[in-house]
Amino acid sequence: MILVLDEGTSSTRALLFADDGAIAHVAQADLPATYPQPGWVEQDPKLIWDRSRQVMAAAVAAAGGPGKVGAIGIANQRETVVAWDRTSGAPLAPAIVWQDRRTAAACDALREAGHEPALQAQTGLLLDPYFSATKMRWLLDHHAAVREAAAAGRLALGTVDAWLLFKLTGRHASDASNASRTLLMDLEKVAWDAGLCDLFGVPREALPEIVPTAGELGTTDLFGGAIAVTGSAGDQQAATIGQACLAPGRAKATFGTGLFALAPTGATPARSRHRLLSTLLSHDGTSAAYALEGAVFVAGSLVKWLRDMAGLVEHAEETEALARSVEDSGGVTIIPAFTGLGAPHWRADLTGSIHGLTFGVGRAHLVRAALEAVTMSAHDLGRAFAADGAAWTSLRIDGGMARNDWFAQDLADILAIGVERPANIESTARGAAMLAAVGAGRFASLEEACAMQPRRDRFTPAMAPDARAARLDRWHAALDHALAR
Repeated sequence: MILVLDEGTSSTRALLFADDGAIAHVAQADLPATYPQPGWVEQDPKLIWDRSRQVMAAAVAAAGGPGKVGAIGIANQRETVVAWDRTSGAPLAPAIVWQDRRTAAACDALREAGHEPALQAQTGLLLDPYFSATKMRWLLDHHAAVREAAAAGRLALGTVDAWLLFKLTGRHASDASNASRTLLMDLEKVAWDAGLCDLFGVPREALPEIVPTAGELGTTDLFGGAIAVTGSAGDQQAATIGQACLAPGRAKATFGTGLFALAPTGATPARSRHRLLSTLLSHDGTSAAYALEGAVFVAGSLVKWLRDMAGLVEHAEETEALARSVEDSGGVTIIPAFTGLGAPHWRADLTGSIHGLTFGVGRAHLVRAALEAVTMSAHDLGRAFAADGAAWTSLRIDGGMARNDWFAQDLADILAIGVERPANIESTARGAAMLAAVGAGRFASLEEACAMQPRRDRFTPAMAPDARAARLDRWHAALDHALAR
């Protein structure tokens, strides 16, 4: 069996995969976040590790002991930053989560100083609080324990993959896909850049070693016997691999807490002219594969808001029936900028807004408008990908929202392309399993590891062109109004 640790934003899970992709066991534990101030999102690194270890131990037991686990793969929430003492292994501050916006002013200052074009050319990324470098600098500026560890040469900085790999194996390392999300890695050289470290004020010596996404990454003996860690990738790269989107034209979109769409671009980084991101998809130790990415911060979290804050549904599954119960959204459009707008707009200053409210609008209209807002965000991403020469010829979807048949069909209708959904939507974990299987020598390549793919449901466009055009017109009118603020 291959054991995958899929450490997400709201939960951490351990899954056991067979070589044919079948899942034999899943153990899960919640990961709470705290919100100390508006725009701030934090998690407890110790809790991340404790609960990750807990679910891994349960999976090893379910497999029949460590001798029945051939390899470990890791997939993780990206951009979240952890600072710890490399001697004691203890965290030095709360983890700053990828959704956190506290460093917006620092990003604005760097942008106003003219740094963004050169940064995008070198890293593939834009200046935004989403990425890790300004979070690292913030920890150094605001936590005495972090500064003291840096002065003593004991500071370890890294994204969640590095934290987990350190706790599992004692190795301070980060896989290349996660390193590519920090604003500190040269995308073509796949190496930390001294000039970027100086620009952001991040000590190079505190950063982890950059390692391949598949290979011998370390060994853990925490579960009663030695198990090799042989695969690691950021969750969105893992999901792209897990959807077998390895060649240009075949894109994937994950509708989890946020919406993340990736389309492979080959062996050289693509240079976006439409504010998409160029990111490293995988690295075998000698060569890299790249992808274009669009990140929207709000997707499934909007459904969570409908349930937990607005009180419009008791369970997320209700949204499908409510969306079907009305012919349209009643003229309502929701701009889902709850934590700013991501790609292709990148407006960290915006907040969410609801347009077109009348006395005829009811609960079902608002729920349908929320689902439509996510579809429209995907449409804008698709248009930007096409303008950058990476048009989607098909879209493979996963994440919690992908379970909703109405939503999957709405995507096909608005995007006007075929949408495919795997019968088992654990694409992120499957991608980590595929990487671990390649790293352990079970498959010679990721293409061979596609033998782990499940069957797929297919949704084909069925909306009349004039209805599609009217939806798009209403969306862009509301979006233009929000962007003008």
